[in-house]
Amino acid sequence: MAQRPAILVARAIFPEVLDRLREHLEVSHNEHDEEWTPDELIHRLQGKAGVLTTGGQRIDAALLRACPTLRIVANMAVGFNNFDVAAMTAAGVVGTNTPDVLTETTADFGFALLLAAARRVAESEHFLRTGRWGRWSYDLLAGQDVHGSTLGILGMGRIGQGIARRGAHGFGMQVIYHNRSRLNPTTEAECQASYVSKEALLRQADHLVLVLPYTPQNHHSIGAAELAQMKPTATLVNIARGGIVDDAALAQALRDRRIAAAGLDVYEGEPKVHPDLLTVPNVVLTPHIASATRATRLAMATLAANNLIAFLTRGEVLTPVNLPTHVRAAS
Repeated sequence: MAQRPAILVARAIFPEVLDRLREHLEVSHNEHDEEWTPDELIHRLQGKAGVLTTGGQRIDAALLRACPTLRIVANMAVGFNNFDVAAMTAAGVVGTNTPDVLTETTADFGFALLLAAARRVAESEHFLRTGRWGRWSYDLLAGQDVHGSTLGILGMGRIGQGIARRGAHGFGMQVIYHNRSRLNPTTEAECQASYVSKEALLRQADHLVLVLPYTPQNHHSIGAAELAQMKPTATLVNIARGGIVDDAALAQALRDRRIAAAGLDVYEGEPKVHPDLLTVPNVVLTPHIASATRATRLAMATLAANNLIAFLTRGEVLTPVNLPTHVRAAS
Protein backbone atom coordinates (compact mmCIF):
# COMPACT_ATOMS: atom_id res chain seq x y z
CA MET A 1 0.00 0.00 0.00
CA ALA A 2 1.30 3.45 -0.92
CA GLN A 3 2.16 5.71 1.98
CA ARG A 4 -0.55 8.26 2.69
CA PRO A 5 0.34 11.97 2.46
CA ALA A 6 1.33 13.54 5.76
CA ILE A 7 -0.20 16.79 7.02
CA LEU A 8 0.06 19.09 10.01
CA VAL A 9 -2.90 20.69 11.79
CA ALA A 10 -1.32 23.82 13.25
CA ARG A 11 -3.96 24.60 15.89
CA ALA A 12 -6.32 22.56 18.04
CA ILE A 13 -9.57 21.88 16.16
CA PHE A 14 -12.70 19.77 16.49
CA PRO A 15 -11.98 16.07 17.22
CA GLU A 16 -14.48 14.96 14.56
CA VAL A 17 -12.56 16.92 11.91
CA LEU A 18 -9.30 15.29 12.99
CA ASP A 19 -11.02 11.90 12.71
CA ARG A 20 -12.12 12.72 9.16
CA LEU A 21 -8.59 13.76 8.20
CA ARG A 22 -7.17 10.56 9.68
CA GLU A 23 -9.40 8.48 7.41
CA HIS A 24 -7.38 9.73 4.42
CA LEU A 25 -4.08 11.22 5.60
CA GLU A 26 -1.30 10.84 8.13
CA VAL A 27 -2.06 13.57 10.66
CA SER A 28 0.15 15.42 13.13
CA HIS A 29 -1.65 18.05 15.13
CA ASN A 30 -1.15 20.72 17.75
CA GLU A 31 -3.06 18.81 20.40
CA HIS A 32 -2.31 21.25 23.21
CA ASP A 33 -2.81 24.36 21.04
CA GLU A 34 0.70 25.60 21.69
CA GLU A 35 1.84 28.91 20.24
CA TRP A 36 4.61 27.98 17.84
CA THR A 37 7.29 30.35 16.63
CA PRO A 38 7.90 30.51 12.86
CA ASP A 39 10.96 28.28 13.34
CA GLU A 40 8.93 25.74 15.30
CA LEU A 41 6.29 25.70 12.58
CA ILE A 42 8.98 25.09 9.95
CA HIS A 43 10.40 22.25 12.04
CA ARG A 44 7.01 20.58 12.37
CA LEU A 45 6.29 20.96 8.66
CA GLN A 46 9.28 18.88 7.59
CA GLY A 47 8.07 16.01 5.43
CA LYS A 48 4.50 17.35 5.37
CA ALA A 49 2.55 17.71 2.15
CA GLY A 50 -0.16 19.90 3.63
CA VAL A 51 -1.03 22.06 6.60
CA LEU A 52 -4.29 23.32 8.08
CA THR A 53 -3.82 26.87 9.35
CA THR A 54 -6.16 29.25 11.14
CA GLY A 55 -4.92 32.65 10.00
CA GLY A 56 -2.24 33.19 12.61
CA GLN A 57 0.47 31.18 10.87
CA ARG A 58 2.43 33.17 8.31
CA ILE A 59 3.13 31.31 5.07
CA ASP A 60 5.89 33.23 3.32
CA ALA A 61 8.83 32.68 1.00
CA ALA A 62 11.22 31.77 3.81
CA LEU A 63 8.90 29.06 5.12
CA LEU A 64 8.26 27.71 1.63
CA ARG A 65 11.98 27.43 0.93
CA ALA A 66 12.50 25.61 4.22
CA CYS A 67 9.57 23.21 3.66
CA PRO A 68 10.18 21.73 0.19
CA THR A 69 7.56 18.96 0.53
CA LEU A 70 4.70 21.36 1.31
CA ARG A 71 2.10 21.37 -1.49
CA ILE A 72 -1.09 22.85 0.00
CA VAL A 73 -2.04 25.25 2.82
CA ALA A 74 -5.70 25.17 3.87
CA ASN A 75 -6.73 28.24 5.87
CA MET A 76 -9.62 27.82 8.29
CA ALA A 77 -10.74 31.38 7.51
CA VAL A 78 -12.19 33.32 4.64
CA GLY A 79 -9.36 35.86 4.86
CA PHE A 80 -5.85 34.87 3.88
CA ASN A 81 -3.63 37.84 4.65
CA ASN A 82 -1.33 35.37 6.44
CA PHE A 83 -0.49 34.01 2.97
CA ASP A 84 2.16 35.51 0.72
CA VAL A 85 0.11 34.48 -2.28
CA ALA A 86 2.73 35.53 -4.83
CA ALA A 87 5.43 33.50 -3.08
CA MET A 88 3.11 30.50 -2.79
CA THR A 89 2.21 30.67 -6.47
CA ALA A 90 5.84 30.99 -7.50
CA ALA A 91 6.74 27.99 -5.33
CA GLY A 92 3.92 25.87 -6.71
CA VAL A 93 2.01 25.68 -3.43
CA VAL A 94 -1.80 25.82 -3.43
CA GLY A 95 -3.66 27.94 -0.89
CA THR A 96 -7.33 27.56 0.04
CA ASN A 97 -9.78 29.38 2.29
CA THR A 98 -13.32 28.86 3.62
CA PRO A 99 -15.73 31.20 1.80
CA ASP A 100 -19.53 31.08 2.07
CA VAL A 101 -19.80 28.91 5.20
CA LEU A 102 -19.31 31.87 7.56
CA THR A 103 -21.11 34.58 5.59
CA GLU A 104 -24.41 34.76 7.44
CA THR A 105 -22.95 34.22 10.92
CA THR A 106 -20.40 36.99 10.37
CA ALA A 107 -23.08 39.32 8.99
CA ASP A 108 -25.16 38.62 12.10
CA PHE A 109 -22.25 39.61 14.31
CA GLY A 110 -21.49 42.72 12.29
CA PHE A 111 -25.03 43.87 12.86
CA ALA A 112 -24.77 42.98 16.56
CA LEU A 113 -21.69 45.22 16.85
CA LEU A 114 -23.46 48.01 14.99
CA LEU A 115 -26.43 47.87 17.35
CA ALA A 116 -24.27 47.58 20.46
CA ALA A 117 -22.10 50.54 19.49
CA ALA A 118 -24.89 52.80 18.24
CA ARG A 119 -27.12 52.13 21.26
CA ARG A 120 -24.20 52.25 23.73
CA VAL A 121 -24.84 48.76 25.09
CA ALA A 122 -21.33 48.14 26.45
CA GLU A 123 -21.21 51.60 28.06
CA SER A 124 -24.62 50.99 29.62
CA GLU A 125 -23.65 47.65 31.08
CA HIS A 126 -20.47 49.08 32.57
CA PHE A 127 -22.49 52.02 33.96
CA LEU A 128 -24.88 49.62 35.65
CA ARG A 129 -22.26 47.14 36.92
CA THR A 130 -20.20 49.89 38.53
CA GLY A 131 -23.19 51.10 40.53
CA ARG A 132 -23.66 54.45 38.83
CA TRP A 133 -27.31 53.92 37.87
CA GLY A 134 -29.21 55.99 40.38
CA ARG A 135 -32.07 57.72 38.61
CA TRP A 136 -33.57 58.24 35.18
CA SER A 137 -32.71 61.31 33.11
CA TYR A 138 -33.86 62.33 29.67
CA ASP A 139 -30.42 61.94 28.08
CA LEU A 140 -29.14 58.96 30.04
CA LEU A 141 -26.83 57.02 27.67
CA ALA A 142 -28.76 58.23 24.64
CA GLY A 143 -27.38 56.72 21.45
CA GLN A 144 -28.22 56.83 17.76
CA ASP A 145 -31.18 55.25 15.96
CA VAL A 146 -30.48 52.38 13.60
CA HIS A 147 -33.89 51.88 12.01
CA GLY A 148 -34.51 54.22 9.09
CA SER A 149 -30.95 55.54 9.09
CA THR A 150 -28.30 55.38 6.35
CA LEU A 151 -26.13 52.26 6.37
CA GLY A 152 -22.82 52.55 4.56
CA ILE A 153 -20.82 49.47 3.59
CA LEU A 154 -17.20 49.59 2.45
CA GLY A 155 -16.51 46.28 0.70
CA MET A 156 -19.53 44.60 -0.86
CA GLY A 157 -18.65 40.93 -1.08
CA ARG A 158 -20.74 38.12 0.38
CA ILE A 159 -20.61 39.41 3.95
CA GLY A 160 -21.20 43.01 2.91
CA GLN A 161 -24.27 41.90 1.00
CA GLY A 162 -25.49 40.03 4.08
CA ILE A 163 -25.12 43.22 6.14
CA ALA A 164 -26.99 45.16 3.45
CA ARG A 165 -29.92 42.73 3.40
CA ARG A 166 -30.26 42.90 7.17
CA GLY A 167 -30.22 46.67 7.12
CA ALA A 168 -32.62 47.16 4.24
CA HIS A 169 -35.11 44.40 4.92
CA GLY A 170 -34.91 44.22 8.72
CA PHE A 171 -34.38 47.83 9.76
CA GLY A 172 -35.68 49.86 6.84
CA MET A 173 -32.27 51.45 6.31
CA GLN A 174 -31.12 53.29 3.21
CA VAL A 175 -28.11 51.27 2.07
CA ILE A 176 -25.19 52.81 0.22
CA TYR A 177 -21.91 51.10 -0.57
CA HIS A 178 -18.52 51.50 -2.14
CA ASN A 179 -16.57 48.64 -3.63
CA ARG A 180 -13.64 48.12 -5.96
CA SER A 181 -16.20 47.21 -8.63
CA ARG A 182 -19.90 47.91 -8.75
CA LEU A 183 -22.34 45.04 -8.19
CA ASN A 184 -24.60 43.91 -10.98
CA PRO A 185 -28.10 45.46 -11.01
CA THR A 186 -29.79 42.26 -9.82
CA THR A 187 -27.60 42.01 -6.71
CA GLU A 188 -28.00 45.72 -6.01
CA ALA A 189 -31.77 45.29 -6.15
CA GLU A 190 -31.67 42.27 -3.82
CA CYS A 191 -29.65 44.29 -1.32
CA GLN A 192 -31.59 47.52 -1.98
CA ALA A 193 -28.18 49.17 -2.17
CA SER A 194 -26.90 52.15 -4.12
CA TYR A 195 -23.31 52.57 -5.28
CA VAL A 196 -21.54 55.79 -4.25
CA SER A 197 -17.98 57.10 -4.16
CA LYS A 198 -15.91 56.48 -1.05
CA GLU A 199 -16.07 60.18 -0.22
CA ALA A 200 -19.88 60.18 -0.42
CA LEU A 201 -20.01 57.01 1.67
CA LEU A 202 -18.00 58.63 4.44
CA ARG A 203 -20.04 61.83 4.41
CA GLN A 204 -23.51 60.26 4.21
CA ALA A 205 -23.38 57.11 6.35
CA ASP A 206 -24.94 57.16 9.79
CA HIS A 207 -23.41 53.74 10.38
CA LEU A 208 -20.38 52.57 8.39
CA VAL A 209 -19.46 48.88 8.30
CA LEU A 210 -16.08 47.76 6.93
CA VAL A 211 -16.03 44.39 5.18
CA LEU A 212 -13.20 44.77 2.67
CA PRO A 213 -10.25 42.35 2.44
CA TYR A 214 -6.86 43.36 3.76
CA THR A 215 -4.28 44.17 1.11
CA PRO A 216 -1.30 46.53 1.21
CA GLN A 217 -3.41 48.94 -0.84
CA ASN A 218 -6.20 48.79 1.76
CA HIS A 219 -3.88 49.45 4.71
CA HIS A 220 -5.35 52.29 6.81
CA SER A 221 -8.24 52.78 4.40
CA ILE A 222 -9.84 54.51 7.37
CA GLY A 223 -7.45 56.96 8.99
CA ALA A 224 -7.60 60.44 10.45
CA ALA A 225 -8.53 62.06 7.12
CA GLU A 226 -11.40 59.65 6.50
CA LEU A 227 -12.70 59.85 10.07
CA ALA A 228 -12.77 63.64 9.74
CA GLN A 229 -15.21 63.29 6.82
CA MET A 230 -17.72 61.24 8.82
CA LYS A 231 -20.68 62.63 10.72
CA PRO A 232 -20.03 63.38 14.41
CA THR A 233 -23.05 61.16 15.15
CA ALA A 234 -21.73 58.26 13.05
CA THR A 235 -20.86 54.72 14.12
CA LEU A 236 -17.94 52.78 12.62
CA VAL A 237 -17.85 48.97 12.65
CA ASN A 238 -14.84 46.90 11.58
CA ILE A 239 -15.36 43.16 11.01
CA ALA A 240 -12.89 43.09 8.11
CA ARG A 241 -9.24 42.80 9.14
CA GLY A 242 -6.87 44.63 11.42
CA GLY A 243 -4.86 47.23 9.53
CA ILE A 244 -7.86 48.42 7.53
CA VAL A 245 -8.33 51.05 10.26
CA ASP A 246 -5.63 53.23 11.79
CA ASP A 247 -6.48 52.23 15.37
CA ALA A 248 -4.57 55.12 16.94
CA ALA A 249 -6.41 57.65 14.79
CA LEU A 250 -9.74 55.98 15.59
CA ALA A 251 -9.08 56.09 19.32
CA GLN A 252 -8.34 59.81 19.08
CA ALA A 253 -11.47 60.45 17.00
CA LEU A 254 -13.58 58.60 19.57
CA ARG A 255 -11.98 60.47 22.46
CA ASP A 256 -12.59 63.80 20.73
CA ARG A 257 -16.15 62.73 19.77
CA ARG A 258 -15.42 63.38 16.12
CA ILE A 259 -17.49 60.25 15.62
CA ALA A 260 -19.99 58.92 18.15
CA ALA A 261 -19.02 55.28 18.54
CA ALA A 262 -17.28 52.25 17.11
CA GLY A 263 -17.55 48.47 17.24
CA LEU A 264 -14.37 46.49 16.54
CA ASP A 265 -13.76 42.77 16.18
CA VAL A 266 -10.34 43.02 14.51
CA TYR A 267 -7.20 45.00 15.31
CA GLU A 268 -3.89 46.00 13.90
CA GLY A 269 -1.30 43.68 15.48
CA GLU A 270 -3.89 41.45 17.16
CA PRO A 271 -4.14 39.83 19.63
CA LYS A 272 -2.62 43.04 20.95
CA VAL A 273 -5.04 45.95 21.01
CA HIS A 274 -3.90 49.56 20.77
CA PRO A 275 -3.86 50.76 24.40
CA ASP A 276 -5.71 53.97 23.55
CA LEU A 277 -8.74 51.94 22.43
CA LEU A 278 -8.92 50.42 25.91
CA THR A 279 -9.34 53.81 27.54
CA VAL A 280 -12.20 55.28 25.51
CA PRO A 281 -15.74 54.38 26.61
CA ASN A 282 -17.53 54.74 23.28
CA VAL A 283 -16.16 51.63 21.60
CA VAL A 284 -17.31 48.01 21.76
CA LEU A 285 -14.34 45.60 21.61
CA THR A 286 -14.57 41.88 20.86
CA PRO A 287 -11.75 39.34 20.29
CA HIS A 288 -12.14 38.41 16.58
CA ILE A 289 -15.23 36.26 17.13
CA ALA A 290 -17.51 37.28 14.25
CA SER A 291 -17.68 33.70 12.95
CA ALA A 292 -17.76 32.13 16.43
CA THR A 293 -20.72 29.84 16.56
CA ARG A 294 -20.03 26.15 16.95
CA ALA A 295 -21.89 25.28 13.76
CA THR A 296 -20.01 27.82 11.67
CA ARG A 297 -16.56 27.11 13.08
CA LEU A 298 -17.17 23.37 12.52
CA ALA A 299 -18.19 24.09 8.93
CA MET A 300 -15.02 26.14 8.43
CA ALA A 301 -12.79 23.40 9.84
CA THR A 302 -14.57 20.77 7.76
CA LEU A 303 -14.13 22.75 4.54
CA ALA A 304 -10.43 23.27 5.29
CA ALA A 305 -10.09 19.53 5.90
CA ASN A 306 -11.99 18.71 2.72
CA ASN A 307 -9.61 20.93 0.76
CA LEU A 308 -6.64 18.95 2.08
CA ILE A 309 -8.27 15.59 1.39
CA ALA A 310 -9.47 16.51 -2.09
CA PHE A 311 -6.11 17.88 -3.21
CA LEU A 312 -3.82 15.30 -1.65
CA THR A 313 -5.90 12.27 -2.62
CA ARG A 314 -7.49 13.35 -5.92
CA GLY A 315 -5.63 16.44 -7.08
CA GLU A 316 -8.77 18.60 -6.76
CA VAL A 317 -8.93 22.11 -5.28
CA LEU A 318 -12.31 23.05 -3.80
CA THR A 319 -11.93 26.70 -2.74
CA PRO A 320 -8.61 28.03 -4.04
CA VAL A 321 -7.10 31.43 -3.41
CA ASN A 322 -4.43 30.70 -6.03
CA LEU A 323 -3.89 28.12 -8.75
CA PRO A 324 -0.18 27.79 -9.54
CA THR A 325 0.65 26.83 -13.12
CA HIS A 326 3.13 24.27 -11.83
CA VAL A 327 2.24 22.60 -8.52
CA ARG A 328 4.94 20.96 -6.45
CA ALA A 329 5.10 17.24 -7.11
CA ALA A 330 4.40 14.72 -4.39
CA SER A 331 7.61 13.58 -2.74
